[in-house]
Amino acid sequence: MTAPLTAIGFDADDTLWHNERFFALTQEHFASLLAPHTDTEDLMDRLLAAERRNLPHYGFGIKGFTLSMIETAIDVTEGRVPASVVAEILHAGRDMLSHPVELLPHARETLEHLRGDFTLILITKGDLLHQEQKIAQSGLRDLFDAVEIVSAKTQVEYADIFARHADGPQRGLMAGNSMASDVLPMLHAGGWGVFVPHGITWAVEHADAPKRHPRFAEIAHLGALPALIEGVNA
Repeated sequence: MTAPLTAIGFDADDTLWHNERFFALTQEHFASLLAPHTDTEDLMDRLLAAERRNLPHYGFGIKGFTLSMIETAIDVTEGRVPASVVAEILHAGRDMLSHPVELLPHARETLEHLRGDFTLILITKGDLLHQEQKIAQSGLRDLFDAVEIVSAKTQVEYADIFARHADGPQRGLMAGNSMASDVLPMLHAGGWGVFVPHGITWAVEHADAPKRHPRFAEIAHLGALPALIEGVNA
């Protein structure tokens, strides 16, 4: 018999609150700024390549994204990008950092429903200061038993987090919108990985679904999570 779940982990960005859509809006503005130098498809390809290249150096988050936009602007203009364009990119980055947190549907209700019956853990990655600010602004902090802000979500990280805060990953579940960061490494750690699709997902976070894995599940929205957990623990 499978041991019952005792701990539930939640991703933050685009699982509990909106995030990627602000990146998409900024990319549109970025494309308009560089339109005299290249088309949007080429620009986005170069930007994504810069982001992938810079992840080991800058990590995840808006600050690294802003630096990658500046690097891409220098690249596509062969070093002739006007200072005014660089200033606009920096301003766009600051706007993203100051944007208010907007909760996704079912986020608060699901946490309130599960609280008390399970150890709830918020597991997010990115810039420490900005993630702390978003967690505080969300109004959800008191619903969690623990909060972990990590530089990357890996099998080792999940095993450590669920061992420290609960009964280990084998009795834990991680829910999030990234197959690559929220689902696959949690499955590799021995836990449940639940995919909660979001309308916009960063290309870096894409991965094939492990559809035949016995501990993988996909739900349409967070509101369906309590029923799924009930079924697992039945």
